[in-house]
Amino acid sequence: MTRTKQAPPQAQPTTAQQLGSLVKSARDIMRKDKGLSGDLDRLPMLTWIMFLKFLDDLEQIEASRAKLGKTRYRSSIEPPYRWRDWAANESGVTGPELLAFIQHEECTRPDGTKGPGLFAYLRNLGNGNGRGTAVSRRRVIATVFSGVQNRMTSGYLLRDVINKVNGIHFLAKDELFTLGSLYESMLKEMRDAAGDNGEFYTPRAVVRFMVAVLDPQLGEIILDPACGTGGFLVETFAHLEKQCQTVQHRRTLQDESIFGGEAKPLPYLLCQMNLLLHGLEAPNIDPLNSLRHRLSELGDKDRVDIILTNPPFGGEEERGILGNFPDDKQTAETALLFLQLIMRKLRRRGTPAGNGKPSTGGRAAVVVPNGTLFGDGVCARIKAELLRDFNLHTIVRLPNGVFAPYTSIPTNLLFFDRSGPTKDIWYYEQPLPEGRKQFTKTAPLQFEEFADCLKWWPKRKENDRAWKVKAADVLKADADGSVVSVNLDVKNPRGAPDLEHLPPEQLVADILTKEQRIVEIVGEIKAVLGRS
Repeated sequence: MTRTKQAPPQAQPTTAQQLGSLVKSARDIMRKDKGLSGDLDRLPMLTWIMFLKFLDDLEQIEASRAKLGKTRYRSSIEPPYRWRDWAANESGVTGPELLAFIQHEECTRPDGTKGPGLFAYLRNLGNGNGRGTAVSRRRVIATVFSGVQNRMTSGYLLRDVINKVNGIHFLAKDELFTLGSLYESMLKEMRDAAGDNGEFYTPRAVVRFMVAVLDPQLGEIILDPACGTGGFLVETFAHLEKQCQTVQHRRTLQDESIFGGEAKPLPYLLCQMNLLLHGLEAPNIDPLNSLRHRLSELGDKDRVDIILTNPPFGGEEERGILGNFPDDKQTAETALLFLQLIMRKLRRRGTPAGNGKPSTGGRAAVVVPNGTLFGDGVCARIKAELLRDFNLHTIVRLPNGVFAPYTSIPTNLLFFDRSGPTKDIWYYEQPLPEGRKQFTKTAPLQFEEFADCLKWWPKRKENDRAWKVKAADVLKADADGSVVSVNLDVKNPRGAPDLEHLPPEQLVADILTKEQRIVEIVGEIKAVLGRS
């Protein structure tokens, strides 16, 4: 087996064009491999390879800093499993030997010794005890690789891909920023490919708007319990990073601020890579189902200051999960289960916040489908609790096509906090650009289009896009207090009539009128043709 040598460091950072070319070349090589059938296979492969290269570059930087500071440093991955040991030499181990090193439980390693294969070693990193970034990172690595598989069948093509990735250097901040942007574009392609599987990902413009409105502050604890590939957490990290002025601020940001949950292995891996690329050294992402805990057992220690999320909707949870919720609020609709979890996880008013000060009440921004607004039964009971125990102060109604191409389901943004019961609910109808009927995949919503809403937010007044209703007007109950209905689907009183939501008898009348007019036009055309 070929022994490896450490590749010399690159003197100059790679340009954006060169980076794009390297990644494209790697993906083109993957297309030749019979084990990969599409982007849903190729991107995970490329991600774990890039993950290991990035980790090695990051730890070389950290080791150099420790040496300058005359402190002891121990990398999370030991020889001969570091990238520099087996991958950096472009003429190193390849073919069947490379596949064996990566996949087998036991093998001859690139340094000629016998031992566990790469994946087997990485999956066991989480068994150690202790605290600190290195220990946390080992647990992250172990969790990431517990669900990773090598699907490439040619070790020679795999070596070619590794050599391409080896040309990406994470040592320069400019290059890291460029790669972060490039990686996000690949995530978007991944999301496009996954759309048929029911995965709806939040557009960056919506994420930025929700973060801007909640305005997280350093010292607060922020959670996304259904974080997918980490869009909300990345945007929150960038928002908080601007507030860091001291070493302690940075430590607070790195260790005590950003938390997430993602149960599916592939989004979990993508989320870890996404957060690492954007500067979070040891992402704290729970790899298990966020709904697995009994709601009644969640106490003050489990609560957070801010929740930003787009929970999955349209899915169903197993029966065992439903038992974690109150008997009168059990439902197969995943979005409603997550809404209950979010309500329970928000910090109560007066209890210590993440920064140690008494909390004014945790706050949340949540994406929900239109059906949540007008749903009855269990849905109505959940909304009644939301109005009675929380302050649902704002609902932003998003226009058609915001989630194209994943779904055409109309969506809304709920903003609420735990400061007290709801008295008034403000609605804001986000308009489409002039001349547009809906957003599309190729012409998506832009953050700048929220400018009027952001300007309106702090000093609210009713206008053609904003209106206010009393909570008592949407919550209907019997004399004994039993909830009859909670209809939050309140239309803009100044807006144009929405044909879709007209009364049935009016819809029928309108359709008949249009049909009659069509018959008249057809008759006129026939008459003209008959005269000619």
